Parts: sequence; C-alpha cells; structure tokens
Amino acid sequence: MSRNIKAIIVDDERYSREELKHLLNEFPFVEVIGEAESGESALITCMQQQPDVVFLDIEMPKMNGLEVAKNLRELKHMPFIVFATAYPNFAVEAFRYEAVDYLLKPFDEEQLADTMKRLQRLLFEPEEDLQVASSSRLAVELESEIHYIDPHAILYISRDDRVSRIYTKDQQFESKLALKDLEERLKSYPFFRIHKSYLVNLSYVQKLIPWFNGAYLLELLNSDEKLSVSRNYVKALRNRLEL
Repeated sequence: MSRNIKAIIVDDERYSREELKHLLNEFPFVEVIGEAESGESALITCMQQQPDVVFLDIEMPKMNGLEVAKNLRELKHMPFIVFATAYPNFAVEAFRYEAVDYLLKPFDEEQLADTMKRLQRLLFEPEEDLQVASSSRLAVELESEIHYIDPHAILYISRDDRVSRIYTKDQQFESKLALKDLEERLKSYPFFRIHKSYLVNLSYVQKLIPWFNGAYLLELLNSDEKLSVSRNYVKALRNRLEL
C-alpha cells in the first residue's frame, strides 16, 4: 500500500478504546492517530487530524454517535465511518449515514479484518475509478427520452408483467431490464433482494413487520407501500441490517 490508513477511535469508555486500539495495531497499514471520549471532542479531533476513518461508538453522553456521524458529513474532508458499539438496534439508522460497517462489542477479529479489507478497497481504489463511480447513473427510457437516475435516490424496484418498475420518492420509471440485471448494475450500492419480485435500497429500510409463515412486511422511508419479504430472504436481510 502506498500509505497507511489513519484512524481515530471515539468511545466514552477507556477500556473499549484500548481494546480496539490493540486490535487495530495488528494491522501494519493502520495508524491510530487520535482518540476521543465524547462526541464534541471527536468533531474537534477530526477537524484537526483529518483521519481516513472514524471508529465511532453510539451510546455516549450529550452527543451520541449518530449525531457525530451527521456532523462529520458536513466536513470538507469527510472520513469513512465504522460504528463500534454494544447495541445492535441502531444498525438500520447507522447505515443511513453510509457507514462502512457496524461492529458489535466484544469485537470479532474476523469481522474487523473484513472491515479493514473493505476500507483498503475504498481508500486505495484508483482515483479515476472513483470519479466514474460517483458520476454513474442508471439509464431508463420514459416517453422516448432517456432519464438518468441517481441510484441513491431509488427506494425500491419491483418486477411484474415483464416490466421492472423503479420507484424514487417522487417518480416511477419503467425498464425492460430483468431484476437480476438491475441487481448486477447496482451491486456497488446498498441494494438487496427481499423477494423474487423486489429489490430494495437498504438505506431506506425503516421497519420489519412479522406477517405469516415466517415472512415479513418491509416499510421504507418516503413510501406508503409495504413490501413482502420472502421467508427465504429474511435471515440474509437481517444479517445485512443487523451487523
């Protein structure tokens, strides 16, 4: 690697900071450049040190980790965020801040290793590839015109009558592409198949509601629809949402 990954650890518990620092020291390409015991000091440290990644606890007094993440998105040099917490119930909300991962205490060394590999790919990917990815749009035809949709704006995609319907907050588009083809094109984004007929943007997941025979209904932000989650996909979906 051409350079180290500069990391900051944010946790109000000293023992947790020391444990995570010890684990990160096992990776020769990681340099822990700072620590913070509160949300306020985390923001100051990030502005001063400009880390590549922040390992961020959630339950902290005064300013919690989700509030810190919201403020970090306003920085000119926005670091990647890895939530490191004892509480699994914040996972869905945490990923709305585009977190790289959600680590649960006590930390699993294999999961941490996977997280570091993901960070390496994100940080050391050639700049020109990142520029292409950031400008990529999904092309669909509407009334003989080609519309380009930002994948982040897509709530979900459904398939019926040989037509794929793409839903954003304000519009609906149709595509002749099969759902599996759309899934392949969107694989760099947080989309997940919940049913043979539905592909969902996990960033908008709000609630899972038990239905019958092991199936669930899924509620999304900015949508009144309740989508069916096949029981064959429930376990994998929960694993994605509840890291």
